[in-house]
Amino acid sequence: MAAGATEYIVSPAPGDQFGVSIAGEDVQIVEDTVIPYWQFLLWLAAMHILSVIDILLYLAKLIFVILGFKIADRGNVLDNPNRSSIYAYIKTKPGAYIGEIVEKICLDRGGVRHHITILEAQNKIEVYKDGGKMRYFENNFTYDEEEKKVISVLQNITNQRIISEIQNGKCNTNTDLACEIGVSRATISWYVRNLKEIGLIKEAREGKSIIYRVNPSYKNLIEKYG
Repeated sequence: MAAGATEYIVSPAPGDQFGVSIAGEDVQIVEDTVIPYWQFLLWLAAMHILSVIDILLYLAKLIFVILGFKIADRGNVLDNPNRSSIYAYIKTKPGAYIGEIVEKICLDRGGVRHHITILEAQNKIEVYKDGGKMRYFENNFTYDEEEKKVISVLQNITNQRIISEIQNGKCNTNTDLACEIGVSRATISWYVRNLKEIGLIKEAREGKSIIYRVNPSYKNLIEKYG
């Protein structure tokens, strides 16, 4: 007796079908993102460059330490006694210049320049150009440009004498100033010309004489810092 043939239909289970839920839940298909090979190489190169920079910076700091230098920042910039003395002098004597600081602090010119460079870089002091000289002021926004100008001018003793004599009204001509201060008329002319260019002195002709007067705009500042 021959056995009867049985037909079977095989279908995948619901969970085996791509993108089909088993219990009716929401299914979202997420596509895989493939990073191009060239982007990977670029990222790898960037990481390598950053690592090299970190190593170089570390070596630079190590060299400074070995040579006995201390890298200054805002927190330790005044830890150095010489630098602190220079800053204190500039603070109490606004308008000081390097030659003056070298004499008062008793430090060589190279050392003074080194410390001034650091103080300036850390915004502890600021520079004012007075002709061929560089004058230094504390950087605390106490002095505006007009004040720096007057202070710098009054650092010179001859400028002080000329301005003082003119203010007193006793000597206001070239001849009188030269006689009172004890210098030649040519010397007085040189100083007065500079003071006129700066704007602290004005002149007016009266008959055959040229009369010097202090610019009223600077009168208060001259009295304040004179």
